[in-house]
Amino acid sequence: MDGLQGIGKALVGAGIALALLGGLLWIGGRIGLGSLPGDIRLGGERWGCYLPIASSLLISLLLSLILGALWRWLGR
Repeated sequence: MDGLQGIGKALVGAGIALALLGGLLWIGGRIGLGSLPGDIRLGGERWGCYLPIASSLLISLLLSLILGALWRWLGR
């Protein structure tokens, strides 16, 4: 039974993480994330390619700052 409880907890945690990620992406889309000046869109009649370079850099910077602050706050 312990194995099933562990799997259940992991699935619930993954579900919560996915819900949070979905909410953040939804909010990010509403504030313009994904259409920054450094994001590249290429395409033709039958194909398309989107390279979110500026959005990726901004998200990486924000996550680094948040995780760094949490790391220091937790004292590790």
